[in-house]
Amino acid sequence: MFKKIQNYFNKKNLNNEKFSYLFDKSIDDEFVCFDCETTGLNPLKDDIISIGAVIIKNNTILSSKKFVRFVKPETKLQVEAIKVHHIRECDLLEAEDIDTVIEEFLEFIGNRKLVGYYLEFDISMINKYLKPKLGIKLPNKAYEVSAIYHDWKIEAIPQSNIDLRFDTILKELKIPSLGKHDAYNDAIMTAMMFLKLKNQAKVKIK
Repeated sequence: MFKKIQNYFNKKNLNNEKFSYLFDKSIDDEFVCFDCETTGLNPLKDDIISIGAVIIKNNTILSSKKFVRFVKPETKLQVEAIKVHHIRECDLLEAEDIDTVIEEFLEFIGNRKLVGYYLEFDISMINKYLKPKLGIKLPNKAYEVSAIYHDWKIEAIPQSNIDLRFDTILKELKIPSLGKHDAYNDAIMTAMMFLKLKNQAKVKIK
């Protein structure tokens, strides 16, 4: 109910009716798993440098329908961020403008539900550009894989400390690592985590 009220007021701020489809009822059993790589970890100061996403439909990852874009940042890449994603400024010389990429991303996700690992950060990065452009925040329903994993794990081991690190969840769910850390590979691995959890008997995804 709260989400519906929130989206009612969110939609009133939409300044371009072309994107009103974002507020349509989501498609059953269709999700988009996405990940962003950024210049740093502060949504207020840092910029997106790449977005990777994949569609999940009927328990299948549609790897042929993928979204991979690189973005020219306005802020300087931080050394610690480069150590994680290995993307350098010279790798972004042919990258696209964020305004173009955001529109393409919205067209890709449509009204589908969103999936991710620490998705709140990725959504906040998208909203950083979306709010000034369209007057809204992403209205799509979102599913956090680490939260689903925590709730599933705590059923079996009550009152324990659950390790929510990405590699730990991969190993626990017996999902192969794709090696290279980039937005698209991370989106694929997170999608596999989501499907593995979604099909556990005690996990209910609404």
